[in-house]
Amino acid sequence: MRRLLVLSCSLVASLSLEAAAQAPRITAAGDPSVRADSIYKLAVDPAKYPQEDAAFLLDDGVVVLDAEGRGTRTYRQIVQILRPSAVDRYQEQSFSFAPGHQKLRVNWIRVVRPDGSVVSNKPAHVQESDVPAETDDPVYSDRRIRRLSLSGVAPGTIVDYSVTTEELTPYHLGDFFESWSVSTGLQVARSRYIVDLPATMTPRINERNLNFARVDRTANGRHTFTWATSNIPRVKGEALAADSNDVFMSVAIASPTTWNDVSEWAWTLAKPRSTLSPRVAGMVDSLVRGARTRDDSIRAVHRWVAQDIRYVSIALGLSGYQPRAPETVVATGFGDCKDKAQLFVSSLAHLGIEAYPVLLNSSGRVRRDMPSIDQFDHEIAAVRTPNGYQFTDLTANIVPYGMLPGSYQGEFGLVMHANGSGEEITFPTLSVAQNVSAMRFVGTMDTTGTIEGAYDETALGSMTFGLRDAFYHPLDSLQRRKLMNNIAGKLFDGAEGDSVITFNGKDLASTPRVWVHLRNGKSASVNGGTMIMTMPFSSMGGMAVAARELAAEDARLFPIDP
Repeated sequence: MRRLLVLSCSLVASLSLEAAAQAPRITAAGDPSVRADSIYKLAVDPAKYPQEDAAFLLDDGVVVLDAEGRGTRTYRQIVQILRPSAVDRYQEQSFSFAPGHQKLRVNWIRVVRPDGSVVSNKPAHVQESDVPAETDDPVYSDRRIRRLSLSGVAPGTIVDYSVTTEELTPYHLGDFFESWSVSTGLQVARSRYIVDLPATMTPRINERNLNFARVDRTANGRHTFTWATSNIPRVKGEALAADSNDVFMSVAIASPTTWNDVSEWAWTLAKPRSTLSPRVAGMVDSLVRGARTRDDSIRAVHRWVAQDIRYVSIALGLSGYQPRAPETVVATGFGDCKDKAQLFVSSLAHLGIEAYPVLLNSSGRVRRDMPSIDQFDHEIAAVRTPNGYQFTDLTANIVPYGMLPGSYQGEFGLVMHANGSGEEITFPTLSVAQNVSAMRFVGTMDTTGTIEGAYDETALGSMTFGLRDAFYHPLDSLQRRKLMNNIAGKLFDGAEGDSVITFNGKDLASTPRVWVHLRNGKSASVNGGTMIMTMPFSSMGGMAVAARELAAEDARLFPIDP
């Protein structure tokens, strides 16, 4: 998402708005509301910004949409290169788009000097290609990447580019979500953000920490919202900075869509593909044949979907939102988050167990007051129990049923009910005491400082995920020998492992535990009548160092969030 900007009286010399109160029409011929020559003259003295390698002379965004979400998004940056470290970052540019419903137009991209003289007026090379699918957790997408290589980028030059993405056919009509950060990682001389909407629309607007007011204008059936300001200082990152703060300025603007609208639309896509075929129903019946309890049945279906159905995402067009039918998922042996969630929910429904798909953002940070399908990138499942919902992520093959990755905990989710209605929920959070990694060594040391004993490591909660991943596949004899010798050697110099007990990480009912018996470890040095012992576990001294570094810093901008 691009950043948001603002317009104050001090900007008039360089930026202006058309009297018609509509966003400027930006084409390859230029932006009639921006005087580029005046912007170039805002070039800074690099000596005054010793900690920065580039500076924004202009950071600009113009969004023009109709009532259904069709329209254009144009972003422009005029960047002064201050030091060599910024050259690599700006001499290669890339822009992505989905040709199935979008058009991308590079209005211009050039390299100039502060006096406006041209170094290069077009890219030296342009190439368009598909987005490659990763080999691990592959995502096949219809998005395209347009790459542009610039010549002449060097300290003292200015890179000026403008790019427009045109939305032709929104998947969820009338749903849009735009966010913009006023504060950036660079100094910004001039900044502006304009959103142009139908006058009949009342969007949702969320402004955070702004030290200026937006300008609203209505004319000719359109309403423009303009945020503009000048001389925005660089916001430098700080250790342990809290997400919630009164420093970082940002704006979000969204359609009047409700969360219920989002749920109804998503369920409309999923419902036709929510029924099990007779073949898949028979497979589910065989999975639970030996189950003694309701939970046993749920865990059997969970293990099958989470571990036997491989994760592959086919996000081509509408399939980025619509799950494939359970029969197709099982026949191909793979599926993405929504495919797996729907297969799990449909399988439980076949068994008479109530469960629902749940939409969320895998990294959290959903703005609850700005409903939009664009805020979601993931889908899991919720099973109804007498005590509420039990949530589970079917793409996390090492996370047992009923547990959630840490990034989801305490965050927002949208449960999609069978009638299409949406239920807003907050995912449960495990306490600190429920996320524990415990390491213990018990041994016997002789008078020479040589020790023999056993190392035992167990884990609870989110601390189990790393252990489960390490032991997801069985170890052969060579791997087991290396494992126990590595553990023994890290505990005590010269120690050798002579036996090891591990667990099956793929068995989600197993207790994550690693046990190693070692001998011949050097655990102490003898100095006369004194033995100086070695602490076998990692020191927590790093925490003290971090605390001293925080205490030695200048006055902070951000509050500390441990």
